[in-house]
Amino acid sequence: MRGRRLAFDRPMVMGVLNVTPDSFSDGGRYLDPGAAVKHALEMVDEGADLIDVGAESSRPGAEPVTEAEELRRLIPVVQEVCRRVSVPVSVDTTKAAVARAAIDAGAVMVNDISACLADPAMPEVVAETGAGLVLMHMQGTPRTMQQAPRYGSVVDDVRDFLHTRMQAVMQAGVAADHILLDPGIGFGKNLDHNLALLARLDVLQSLGRPILVGVSRKAFIGEVLGRRTDDRLMGTAAAVAVAVFRGAGVVRVHDVNAMQDVVRMVYAIQSRASR
Repeated sequence: MRGRRLAFDRPMVMGVLNVTPDSFSDGGRYLDPGAAVKHALEMVDEGADLIDVGAESSRPGAEPVTEAEELRRLIPVVQEVCRRVSVPVSVDTTKAAVARAAIDAGAVMVNDISACLADPAMPEVVAETGAGLVLMHMQGTPRTMQQAPRYGSVVDDVRDFLHTRMQAVMQAGVAADHILLDPGIGFGKNLDHNLALLARLDVLQSLGRPILVGVSRKAFIGEVLGRRTDDRLMGTAAAVAVAVFRGAGVVRVHDVNAMQDVVRMVYAIQSRASR
């Protein structure tokens, strides 16, 4: 990815940096560029392998923001974070123009929750710049996705969607080894859908690309445990452990220090089991 290489010889931890006023967990906390950069540095000190910066909330019911507003929030933070940290920086956006500006500012990967369906120019930007690309499954849009999501078989449907989207972006010029896949936990899925995807995450390994999973503090954990958003650390830890055990190559989290311990412990057990 633009001169950076992820070896995937072990599971990695991606730290979440939301520069939004309305994200479900930490909206508003890092709107100030100084606070955002400080938090990015803290996450790297805690062991983050990547930083994912987003300036448009994708929580259920979220309204879209304009390209100009997303750029205003995002680019100063990406520039400074890329200048100050040693780990690769990803940009969480569905807009090709925003992705290009973020890459110009130093980002090396695009995390597109629409799997490049929201903006047909996105694959071209990724291919031209040599950036990495995360393709995520989502049923509907953030504004509508939790309005009675339905599947035939959620695991098979998600796998087939990701396979189709991977083939489409490769035909548009994106290199296969630049692609990661995300089942989209919580994006157009109910509790049963989310649990089924985590339980059978290994099915997605048949697609031959690293799997990125984001479960941190999400609503399905609250449904199971009856916990508020700010009290889901242990539930997140359990879901992260299962995701890694089932083959996730990257976990996207808010609590980097704690989840790095979870990832390292699961990986140590897995490594022993394979000897």
